[in-house]
Amino acid sequence: MVCLGNICRSPLAEGILKSKVSDSDFIIDSAGTGGWHIGELPDSRSIEVARINQIDITDQSCRKFVYQDFQDFDLIYVMDKSNMADVLSLAKNDEDRMKVTLILDELYPGKFKEVPDPYYGGGNGFEKVFVMLDAACDQIVNKLKDAK
Repeated sequence: MVCLGNICRSPLAEGILKSKVSDSDFIIDSAGTGGWHIGELPDSRSIEVARINQIDITDQSCRKFVYQDFQDFDLIYVMDKSNMADVLSLAKNDEDRMKVTLILDELYPGKFKEVPDPYYGGGNGFEKVFVMLDAACDQIVNKLKDAK
């Protein structure tokens, strides 16, 4: 799961997906395309909206997306087109590029819908983002079950 700073959207997506699958079956992580918050907890508003939905994301530590992530992960979900461009700029081949998808493409294939960055908005923006990511993660879980 990748967003800009790895403090709002991608930590929520990581926490949501982890809450829906077995830890022993999947490795789920998140990262940001920028390195401003490396080592920090997610934004307090992300922590709060996750907590309200019975998900604890306080064990997460922000990190920056690196090329090694293409080697370590089979699927790379990005939150918006800018994140996608940043991640794809690190790709070395078609195999890397094929791993990268806008997360809302799971709900709206080919529509190129983006998860808005709630950072500068009010708390309601975090709730809306949670709902979007929760629905997308439900679809990801269905996709993973079908692949087994």
